[in-house]
Amino acid sequence: QVQLVESGGGLVQPGGSLRLSCKASIDYFDITPMAWYRQIPGKERERIARVFNGGEVYYDESVKGRFTASRDNDQHMVFLQMNNLKPEDTAVYYCNKNSPVTTWGQGTQVTVSA
Repeated sequence: QVQLVESGGGLVQPGGSLRLSCKASIDYFDITPMAWYRQIPGKERERIARVFNGGEVYYDESVKGRFTASRDNDQHMVFLQMNNLKPEDTAVYYCNKNSPVTTWGQGTQVTVSA
């Protein structure tokens, strides 16, 4: 049974940082491309970073240069280091397979506000 558990969200001021974690109970995790997604209120969920099993990472333009995604295959975890956060980064953040996605976790709320 696939299970994704995200954590690390919270309230932060503009310019601040957060580090999100995701524990993924997925078979063959070490060869599974993973991704971070976010859903801004009133908008569709969007993919913001892809983390491939070899460590390659690709970012959406909206987060490039500010966010860093990584993974630990031994721990079945993916991470998202978010720096220089902006109010427009306020969203619920999720991890999932890159494609196709599987059952969504509960996500973790990130709120960027002064």
